[in-house]
Amino acid sequence: MVNLPIYMDNNATTRTDPRVVEAMLPYFTEHYGNAASRTHVFGRKAESAVEEARAQVAALIGASPKEIVFTSGATESDNLALKGVAAMYRHKGDHIITVATEHRAVLDSCRRLEREGFGVTFLPVDKYGRVSADQVAAALQDKTILVSVMAANNEIGTLQPIREIGKVCKERGVFLHSDAVQAVGKIPVDVEDLGVDLLSLTAHKIYGPKGVGALYVRSRNPRVRPEPLLDGGGHERGLRSGTLPVPGVVGFGKACAICQHEMAGEAQRLLELRHRLQRGIVSQLDQVFLNGHPTERLTGNLNLSFAHVEGEALLMALKDIAVSSGSACTSANLEPSYVLKALGVGDDLAHGSIRFGLGRFNTSLEVDYVVAEVVRAVNHLRALNPMWELDRQSALSHPAHSADLNIPK
Repeated sequence: MVNLPIYMDNNATTRTDPRVVEAMLPYFTEHYGNAASRTHVFGRKAESAVEEARAQVAALIGASPKEIVFTSGATESDNLALKGVAAMYRHKGDHIITVATEHRAVLDSCRRLEREGFGVTFLPVDKYGRVSADQVAAALQDKTILVSVMAANNEIGTLQPIREIGKVCKERGVFLHSDAVQAVGKIPVDVEDLGVDLLSLTAHKIYGPKGVGALYVRSRNPRVRPEPLLDGGGHERGLRSGTLPVPGVVGFGKACAICQHEMAGEAQRLLELRHRLQRGIVSQLDQVFLNGHPTERLTGNLNLSFAHVEGEALLMALKDIAVSSGSACTSANLEPSYVLKALGVGDDLAHGSIRFGLGRFNTSLEVDYVVAEVVRAVNHLRALNPMWELDRQSALSHPAHSADLNIPK
């Protein structure tokens, strides 16, 4: 039996794991001290909990606890990484490199830096949403101080070759930042192996609470010291002033510890669910197109475009299923996703895209229900679209690239 509604938008946020909630609860009503108040037992208890969580976050990404700076979330972490490095190292250069498909927190930070006189190179991506280390190497200048490339795309799930890019940056003495919000806890991430100098992560993408994140800041070989964005009490080694949300930090640490122990098994289960979802949809519908890389992608992410279907109409038709559209309402007019446009996807298909985000609490029964509802809704919407019948015959002679979906039999 399937309980409705079904949540399948885990790339946007995740349900907080009950084990995380259980770990957090005492720090609301029992151990409620300020972690900076070390003169009494309440404060020391809170500080001890924060440091345990810091170690748990660090362990998940192969860092030292002292390299973890707690923030309010990934948006702040991205801002601190880009704007902080730009301000601190402007005397060394004023050029930054990033990618056209980055999260808005990175893109908008870069545009702010452009208005402040920095030069920013926005690298294009291939049809799968990937950049190469050679592209980064070709874009480097003598004045380049920072490269920012996300580990996994939030919309299409494509994984970037961070390790290879890290080698290029290391050879040229340029800092590398990665927005790893979608990757951490889902695939192995080791900051030493990848060669990153700054890395953004957040709790609510890995079954932790909203409102708490972290920035990994390398402490040696080389040491990185961003300029703080906030002035205040000098918390977090002076990099991020403000009283820490102890319950949230504790929850973040617990979420990381769970991921570290369960990630491999969970990834395999989600991959099987994704294949089940793909296979069920493309075996019953024509002209369905995969967005993103067929294999180098997050196991729980599936982004599909349905020809002759408006994504927003499909969302409305799937009233008992929480998924997201590839289109974003950025103004009075509905604009196609900038990520899909960067891949070369046409406006019609970009408008007809849906992102399915599978997560820890999804089941095979839910997947089967979603398949049936998607097939029903797409067939219904296409029947209302006169262009569908006109194009159907030509489509039969030029089948959709279902083979590119790389679905095991």
